[in-house]
Amino acid sequence: MRGKKKLGAGDVALIGMMAAFLEACKAALAFLPNIELVSFWIILFTIFFRWRIWFVIPVFLLVEGCIYGMGLWWIQYLYVWPLLAGVSFIFRKEESVWFWSVLSSVFGLLFGLLCAVPYGVMGAVDGGLRAGLYAGFAWWVAGIPFDLVHGVGNFVVMAVLYKPVRSALGRMNS
Repeated sequence: MRGKKKLGAGDVALIGMMAAFLEACKAALAFLPNIELVSFWIILFTIFFRWRIWFVIPVFLLVEGCIYGMGLWWIQYLYVWPLLAGVSFIFRKEESVWFWSVLSSVFGLLFGLLCAVPYGVMGAVDGGLRAGLYAGFAWWVAGIPFDLVHGVGNFVVMAVLYKPVRSALGRMNS
């Protein structure tokens, strides 16, 4: 069958290592509010390992759910991380450090807004559409200071690490 990718043992090992790496990086920086490497690695893994990212993210999410429980925050991750991977996949041929720094920063700035969706839905289920909109909006607004830190942090991380990591992954992938 043409066009279909087969998942080999090497792919499974690579996917497991990438998911473990995401989890390790997340845990290592957990003491810093909204400073994280997950966005950075999802972007770079998407650029270099393309279709495998669609296996990495679910493994990462299952590990997250097993460690921290599958609360409302976990539902957010079900669409937020694939969204970042999807946008990164669309622009995967872009090589500009500034492009990726801005994209990563915008993702960090919008993270709280994207994550407000389940709160809005739950509020609507409980008290109607207006209550849902208020709940989602209140949750987003309360987190704006964290989103600002997230956006700046993502920009700095990408600006500093993109070129050396891209170079290393390029050598490894050739």
